[in-house]
Amino acid sequence: MRIRHYLYNAFVITDGDLKLAIDPGRNLRLPKLGSLIPRSEWDRTTHVLVTHGDPDHFPYAVPMALETGATVVCGNDLVEEFTSQGVQRVRGLEVGEKATVDQLQIEALPATHGPLHVELLLGLAEMTNQLAEGDRSSQDVYVGPLRVHHKEEAEAVHDHGSISLLKGLVRLEKDNVGFALGAIGFRLTLNGHTLVNLGDTLLHEEWAGLEPDVLMVPIGGRVAHNTMNEVQALEAVRMIAPKLVIPCHYGGAFLWRQNANPADERFFKREVEGMGIPCEVMAYGEAIAV
Repeated sequence: MRIRHYLYNAFVITDGDLKLAIDPGRNLRLPKLGSLIPRSEWDRTTHVLVTHGDPDHFPYAVPMALETGATVVCGNDLVEEFTSQGVQRVRGLEVGEKATVDQLQIEALPATHGPLHVELLLGLAEMTNQLAEGDRSSQDVYVGPLRVHHKEEAEAVHDHGSISLLKGLVRLEKDNVGFALGAIGFRLTLNGHTLVNLGDTLLHEEWAGLEPDVLMVPIGGRVAHNTMNEVQALEAVRMIAPKLVIPCHYGGAFLWRQNANPADERFFKREVEGMGIPCEVMAYGEAIAV
């Protein structure tokens, strides 16, 4: 089995006739906006797996599936994003559900995307997204403390977003902004190998005892708290007890910022190997054989 990494949580896994693309999102770095997984790598893809609908995970999943005819596997909340754009083969999963898709055995693991806060223009503009729930969505616009617009309707609320401008002088708040849509992790079994990919997530005790051959774990939550940081990811490694660890989703760029989610991968690697578990730190486009 060969595993190739393309930054963020983008992986290509090949084993026999199977070729899996995980989270074929967009490179968010200027001027390199475009597919994280290069189009030269799309050929013969059999499955496209998407952990959630954020820009660095989802956008190229639809064109990849349409171009290759691959089967898409995702959380149930993302299914319509594919079918509405003409993708024919889509398998949605709920957390805890197990399925066999062609030769691939899949279990959907719990994942919780943490809040995401981004500052732009030296703090003159700020954006915050977080998970929320309720039965009435709303949209509000504030100028200072004064609410100048309000709209409300009955629908299930999955997430909440706010945008502040001019140091908070103007603020837009809206439920159901599509943040972390369909968030799940994957436990994959192919040709006798077991892999776990957690997507972007905070720590979950339910992962204990998974014991895969390979664990792909996010470590870049030290500054942007949307996912685990190095210490939390080490706790995940202890609970999951994999045979090999690959850290991911750190050191990525956002627009002109070269390292929007920094992590100390050398510290993480040293601590993982101190547990007696090999750890592979992979650069963009690098591949390993398992």
